[in-house]
Amino acid sequence: MQPKEVLLSYLERGREAMLWKLDGLSEYDVRRPMTPTGTNLLGLVKHLASVELGYLGEVMGRPCGIPLPWFDEDQPANADLYATADETREQFVELYHSASRHTAATVAALDLDAPGRVPWWGERGDVTLHQVLVHVIAETQRHVGQADIIREYIDGAAGLSPRVDNLSDLDAEGWRRHYDELQAIAEQFRTL
Repeated sequence: MQPKEVLLSYLERGREAMLWKLDGLSEYDVRRPMTPTGTNLLGLVKHLASVELGYLGEVMGRPCGIPLPWFDEDQPANADLYATADETREQFVELYHSASRHTAATVAALDLDAPGRVPWWGERGDVTLHQVLVHVIAETQRHVGQADIIREYIDGAAGLSPRVDNLSDLDAEGWRRHYDELQAIAEQFRTL
């Protein structure tokens, strides 16, 4: 594989994992905040699509032309991290697919050393396509990890992908014992 293909394949694996975390869940479950800061599955998809469109669009001098109104000045903080009642799962899944297509076109059109500019990075904002791709892959994988934990809290589903869960081969009883063993170890370090 060529370097561009390697980078795109890692990004695509992250995208697939992120979208898989939505499969089979109700609208309530994809939207409900699962952390004190409001992290939720559909918000992560919205955020990752927006991040990808920004970095592989504006930053690289290839704006996508897709409006991202949640970044407007009059929007509330973190508007890119949740779906409003008027926004739909389908809207953000399609936005993520659009981001994927736009990224593929940008990567096809530019060399890995093509320059870009991330204005919000200040002095270190001069970047290359290679740096931007690595950044977006890292951002994607970070949020996929969050989504994996959130999904496990919602219904117990966990793993890397629908084809390869990358988990030990334990049944429910085995996982319960494993959890209990880890809790017993942690208890040895509990301070009062």
